[in-house]
Amino acid sequence: MQSSLGQEVGNLYSQHHSWLHDWLRRRLGCSHNAADLAHDTYLRVILSGRTPSADEARPHLMQIAKGLVIDRHRRSLIEKAYLEALAHLPEAVAPSPEARAMAVQALLRIDAMLNEMSSKVREVFLLSQIDGLTYSAIAERQRISVATVRKYMLKAMVACYTALDDDAGAPSPEGGVS
Repeated sequence: MQSSLGQEVGNLYSQHHSWLHDWLRRRLGCSHNAADLAHDTYLRVILSGRTPSADEARPHLMQIAKGLVIDRHRRSLIEKAYLEALAHLPEAVAPSPEARAMAVQALLRIDAMLNEMSSKVREVFLLSQIDGLTYSAIAERQRISVATVRKYMLKAMVACYTALDDDAGAPSPEGGVS
């Protein structure tokens, strides 16, 4: 079965790679980035374990590639904001390049976790954690009950702990388990 998937992906690649690379190059303005994202697109197809039908191949590849372009853009914005914040620190207390990379990864995980929450849960969580509002103040501002605020905060905290737990079992950059 895997050899069949391999053949299907091979055919998909040979028939559409040039088109996908050109589409990404026009979108990104860089052939190297386009090549990276085209590679990542086919990797996602392989990891999904299924290939699209011939008439759905390009829309399917484009949908995956668009998601990857958005992910790259989001990562760039997060990294840029973090580096701008660091620019205001005295050089003596600025983090090392390794610490910066780890911080950017953590920010990306937080961003992904927040994006997986419903908008209501995310808003309540941010009002509590970023703005420092009490549950009563959040309830009043959002026009919901304090019990609902508690319920949303519980959902948000479960998402946070799940994200932390996922990270605990993830391979570290050195190759071990963190």
